[in-house]
Amino acid sequence: MARPRYRYRIYILTMLVLVGSGVLMTQLHDFQINRQDEFRKLVPTNYEVQIREPGVRGEIIDRNGVVLAKNNRNYQLIFNLKEIHQDYLQQFWQDHKGEKDAKPPGIVEIINQWVRPKLAQQGIDAKYSASAMEGHYLTHGGLIPFIFRDDLSYDQFAHFAEHNLELPGVYVTVTPRRIYPYGSLASHCLGYLKQWAKGDVPPEFKHYTGDPKGISGIEATMDQYMRGSQGIRTILKNEKGKNLRVVDYLKPSQGSEVQLTLDARIQYLTETVLRRAGRAAAVVMDPRTGEVLAMASVPDFNPNDFIPNITSKRYAEYRDNKSAPFLNRAISNFPPASTFKIPTAITAAINGLHGMDCDCKGYTPYGKAKIRCWKTWGHGVLGIKEAIQRSCNPYFMKIAKTVGTAKMVESYSMLGLGQPTGIRLPRESAGILPGSIDWQRRYRNKVMTNALTGMLAIGQGDSEATPLQMAALISAVANGGKLYQPRIVREVSHPDLGIQISNRPKLKTNLIQQGLAPVQLQNIREGMRLAAHKIGGTARRATPDGIIIGAKTGTAQTTDLGIKTHVAWTVAFAPFDNPRYVVVVAVKRGGSGGKVAGPLVKLILTGLFAQEEGHKLPLKKQQPYIGNTDLISEISLPDDNPLAAAFLADGETGEEASAIVVIHPEPEEPEDLPLPTIRAEIDPRGSVIPSAIPIPE
Repeated sequence: MARPRYRYRIYILTMLVLVGSGVLMTQLHDFQINRQDEFRKLVPTNYEVQIREPGVRGEIIDRNGVVLAKNNRNYQLIFNLKEIHQDYLQQFWQDHKGEKDAKPPGIVEIINQWVRPKLAQQGIDAKYSASAMEGHYLTHGGLIPFIFRDDLSYDQFAHFAEHNLELPGVYVTVTPRRIYPYGSLASHCLGYLKQWAKGDVPPEFKHYTGDPKGISGIEATMDQYMRGSQGIRTILKNEKGKNLRVVDYLKPSQGSEVQLTLDARIQYLTETVLRRAGRAAAVVMDPRTGEVLAMASVPDFNPNDFIPNITSKRYAEYRDNKSAPFLNRAISNFPPASTFKIPTAITAAINGLHGMDCDCKGYTPYGKAKIRCWKTWGHGVLGIKEAIQRSCNPYFMKIAKTVGTAKMVESYSMLGLGQPTGIRLPRESAGILPGSIDWQRRYRNKVMTNALTGMLAIGQGDSEATPLQMAALISAVANGGKLYQPRIVREVSHPDLGIQISNRPKLKTNLIQQGLAPVQLQNIREGMRLAAHKIGGTARRATPDGIIIGAKTGTAQTTDLGIKTHVAWTVAFAPFDNPRYVVVVAVKRGGSGGKVAGPLVKLILTGLFAQEEGHKLPLKKQQPYIGNTDLISEISLPDDNPLAAAFLADGETGEEASAIVVIHPEPEEPEDLPLPTIRAEIDPRGSVIPSAIPIPE
């Protein structure tokens, strides 16, 4: 009878084993299959992170290899805010498990109370913009790191890298930083950078840093060449976010080097001379090639102020300056005044007006109206040479009457007026050529009358031109009739790809082939020589000692900031027999071309020929010049100035200023001036002294 009892026990034991095994198998299935992802996250694992590094921007050098823009190593402390936030929240909820009312702090509080105390221990904490960080996190999440500091020293960088704080999402990195060694020198030519925007960020990167973008000057027009190829650093990290080792590293590559036609020493000379005026522009060109040796505009700015971003205070100083320091006046419109008498003389020669004389009685009648000469009692009978020398208005208005509007506009267009030169600089003005198609579109209700054509001949009315356009035109007069396209980029070369762009002189028009007889061109040149050297010449104050030059002045009445005033011009080439330089200067609120622009041209030419004689021109770091809106009646050159010569004897100076007021004054700011990256200001929440809270373990 005992056997059944034992048998029941065996059954019960077997059932218990089966039930237990079933429960165990169910739990194992739940753990290993249903909840494997949950438990896999709890297992300490290593993972890889790809960090994008921006390419190294190519350098900008002058024609002699002087570095005008380069890159220095910049050490940054960056936050991946998503990593920091997620890591903190994970530990926070573990510590507050089951607490329904528990509320984790926001990202700013996490940084201030958890991250910054550890940074302070390492001596690398800093005040920051908490609002900017919040906005960055909302916009970019963890894809784009937030730059907490971009001014670490190498010792701070090395110390942090060696003593990792095991703070997930906190890193140090090395990036290239743009540097302009000579400050504001050639700032309008070089331009400035803007920090990259989010754009289309590749999904494979958990950390992404883009390339700065050029938005002004050469930095903008040659941006595609100067940008380097990206680098990728792959890092192995443990579950705590600690860097274990670099798994792979693709080094960022250097972008292309851009060589300019500028001569840094001539640029420094030109800018230094031009700072005697409040607002002005100057161009120095090699007439044999069209290469721009110097291009200056005052006031100016320091492109280093924009690296990596500009403070709102500094930008406001630039923006609110009535002298408009961002405006590159060398490629902006000015009323040209009597400098337009040179293209009028060329127009006459091309259209067969050879040996024309004019009896100047002090005015030219247009119906009942009279347009007067600056010399009210008249010059008497003049030929082309004397008309240029004395800047006689009636002579050139007679040319306009004889040639007619259509031929005047056609010839001016052929000379490059009323159209951009095509130089590799952004926002170049085209000038205004009355009677052209663009002029007709701009002023639909106007009709070109004989009087308007006469004003075009003397550079008044609606006429406008840029100093660069005039430099190219005067170069054609100087070199025998070849109108070259102005160039500022000489060569672009890549360290691996070799030469990408090699600019050679580009001939736009051969005036001799267009009908300008060499003898007529020589008459125009001779008229400019007389203007610079003979009693009664309007450009005698532009002449350096011992050098024969050709020159022409101009004085345009205009309105500026609501005040009737003048623009003063002088255009010149030198030396006369074998021209190597063309110098053009235009000055806002200058009393006259001869008394204001002329002495500035003289100083520049004196420096140029001093360099040819073996005197090395200085080259120093330039501080930005804020300019002014003062009226300048005359620029005097002291005898003890190393670049100045004694004044020539006074005679009839011919400081003409037409009574015709220019209707359309020069705009003081380009409408589409790109905005830079404005630095976020430190705010109260980013200024608190970090105090540690209990750190989740």
